[in-house]
Amino acid sequence: MRLGFQTMAASLRARGLATACGLALLACAAHSQPMPPPPAGAPASSVPVALQEVRWQMLNPGINALTFRSMDRIFDTREVTHRRATWAIPRNDAPLNFRYEFAGAARTPEDFLDRTYTNALVVIKDGAIVYENYRNLCDDSTRFMGWSMTKSIVSTLVGIALEEKRIASIEDPIVKYLPELARGAYRDVSIRQVLEMRSGVDYEERYDFQNPGIAASNHMSSLVRNTSRFADVATTIGRAHPPGSHFAYKTIDTAVLGWLVERVSGTTFAGYMSEKLWEPLGAESNGFFIMDGGPGVGREFTGAGFNATARDWARLGLLFLNNGRANGRQIIPEKWVKAATASVPGSDSPNGGYGYQWWTFPSTGAYYALGLQGQYTYVDPATRTVVVKLSYMPPGRGEPYAETRAFLQAVSAWKPSR
Repeated sequence: MRLGFQTMAASLRARGLATACGLALLACAAHSQPMPPPPAGAPASSVPVALQEVRWQMLNPGINALTFRSMDRIFDTREVTHRRATWAIPRNDAPLNFRYEFAGAARTPEDFLDRTYTNALVVIKDGAIVYENYRNLCDDSTRFMGWSMTKSIVSTLVGIALEEKRIASIEDPIVKYLPELARGAYRDVSIRQVLEMRSGVDYEERYDFQNPGIAASNHMSSLVRNTSRFADVATTIGRAHPPGSHFAYKTIDTAVLGWLVERVSGTTFAGYMSEKLWEPLGAESNGFFIMDGGPGVGREFTGAGFNATARDWARLGLLFLNNGRANGRQIIPEKWVKAATASVPGSDSPNGGYGYQWWTFPSTGAYYALGLQGQYTYVDPATRTVVVKLSYMPPGRGEPYAETRAFLQAVSAWKPSR
């Protein structure tokens, strides 16, 4: 039975998943209603209607196992380049010979892969890959959509720009660097408040396309039709709460941070990321961003649009596990790693706490990047564990997320035997 959009959205909100997934995007209304027509007076789109339909449908169960690893066939993209000096990760393969508890039953990792819609799983212990599995015709060269795991990358680039003194202080008002925001509610907001999702701007992460608000309209115009840039709504946005007073997860906040990095670096976000993160990290493949417009017009969708191989997502986790050090060099200041992965007071949710665009695991020192429909880069410093899980979970279902949290705790505690 198909859920209507409003029922599904209510289910998401009740379970805390709209926040967990970040972009919630369509929440996939697409499989229960047709793509809405453009509003009266909207600019004409240069995107073919058939391609708009694919973008509208891309989260749907039944095809998302494919679309989540085929974004370069659906969108214009911009590459994030790697060098030949790859950060080699040693191997120490072992069977996942443990069980985990969920819903009152002992389960096996094989159950987990099927039950939580897994395309790829990589487990690293003490710096070595102990388990790697690709499914559904994926392999180690497949570049997977990270969705809101992208937010953790954007935060990382803010930290690098701060260290380079391109940003004087995260206490600075963001309009110091982006004066275009002075007309809207970001005018009194600090960079720190945006990092912590405490901007207070009026952007509810809700995608009711029957009664579209700012988020739904922005998604359709920028990502489906490419008639606007995703971050542009920040220039005139209203206020919902005083800056710093209220934690509320908003993809527009991260898009504004991406615009900040673009401005202070003097280049594209992808170009700065290539030079300062992806190449020094020793990534083994190019990553790429989906764009909110065609060549010469579009901007990287820094709110949730980065794609990379599973091992390169794992290198990001290892970078943080090693306190900002990778491939023989310090890439991010250790103090930034500590600050970014510490919970902000008042940010507690069913998914844990929140730092600078990283989620923190309840009651442990672990933390993780989290993306729409089950994308995870999980780091547990106490057990020297990194787990990357790339998924195709159906929207509106809470059980795969809860089971994944149980699995992550179990795999973190697991000591491989061969």
